[in-house]
Amino acid sequence: MHLITKPNWAISENKVIDEVTFLNRRNILASGLGLAMSGTFGNSLFASNSITSHITDASKNFKFTEMERKITDENISSKYNNFYEFGSTKYIAKEAEALETEGWTIKVDGLVEKPFKISVDKLITTMALEERIYRHRCVEAWSMVVPWTGFELSNLLKISKPLSSAKFIKFYTFYDPKVATEQKARWYPWPYTEGLTIEEASNPLSFLVVGAYGKILHKPFGAPIRLHLPWKYGFKSIKSIVRIEFTENRPISFWEELNPNEYGFWANVNPKVNHPRWSQERERVLGGAGETIPTKIFNGYGAEVAHLYKKLESSEGLRLYR
Repeated sequence: MHLITKPNWAISENKVIDEVTFLNRRNILASGLGLAMSGTFGNSLFASNSITSHITDASKNFKFTEMERKITDENISSKYNNFYEFGSTKYIAKEAEALETEGWTIKVDGLVEKPFKISVDKLITTMALEERIYRHRCVEAWSMVVPWTGFELSNLLKISKPLSSAKFIKFYTFYDPKVATEQKARWYPWPYTEGLTIEEASNPLSFLVVGAYGKILHKPFGAPIRLHLPWKYGFKSIKSIVRIEFTENRPISFWEELNPNEYGFWANVNPKVNHPRWSQERERVLGGAGETIPTKIFNGYGAEVAHLYKKLESSEGLRLYR
C-alpha cells in the first residue's frame, strides 16, 4: 500500500476552481456573473479581478506614443513623486500606501444639470479605457515618460452635462489628516485643488488616469484616479480626485494660493519663461544618469493645444505660460 503525502504548499481539491470556469473566466468577469460566485474565489476577488482586467486589457492608442524618449523605468517613476499630502520629499511611496482607495467615489456638482456621485470602479468598467504614453514635465525641471491607462476627461464632461454658464472646472483631492499626515500642516491650504477652463478640459489630451504600466494605478501616482495634462507642469495634474466642480469663476488653485508669483493658473510648459528661482530651458531626465535635455514649448504638444491660447496671448503675453 502506497501512502501519498502531499507537500505543505498543496491546497485541497475542494478549493480548486473547475476547468470549465477557469477556461471561461474572462466571459464570467465580463458578464458580471463573477460577482455571484462564492467560496475561495468570492465576491471581492472576482470584482477586483474584473477591474484589473479592464486596465490590463486596455487598448494601446498608437497616436500617443513616444519616439524620441524611452519610457521611464517603473521602479524609478513610481518611487519619485511629489505628493505633498504625505510629505515634502520625493520619496513618499511608502507613506502613500496608507491611502485606502477601495470604494472610492467622485462627486460631480456645481453648474451641472444634476449633481451626482460615481464610483471609480464604475468609471473603469464603463469608460473606453486606453493606454497612452505621455511625457511628464515637473515645474522643478525634471521629467519622465509614463504609459498611463485611462480615458479622456471630455467623456466625463459629457455625462456631467454642464450648464452653459460653466466656464471652468475645479478639482479637489481628498482630505484625511489621519492618513495623510502632512495635511496636519496648517500653512497649506488643504485640500489640494486645481482648475482648468472648459476648453482645456475638453481637449483630447486631457486624460483621467486609472492605471500605469499596464496595472492599477500605484498609490504614489495618485490612486485610484488622477488627472494628466502633458502640456502643463506636473502640479496641474491633480492626484486622488474626490470632487469635480463646474463653476463660472476661475478657481484659485493650491499652489497659486500659496505663492501666485511663482505658480500661476495656466502653468503651460514654456522654456522661455523661467521660474523665479531657476531656469526652465532644460530638464533633468529621471533615470538618465544626470542627463539634461532642452525643454520644448507646451512640452512638445503644441500642435494639439497651442490654439487654446491664441486669443489670450495679446492680453496676457508671457504670463500666460506661468
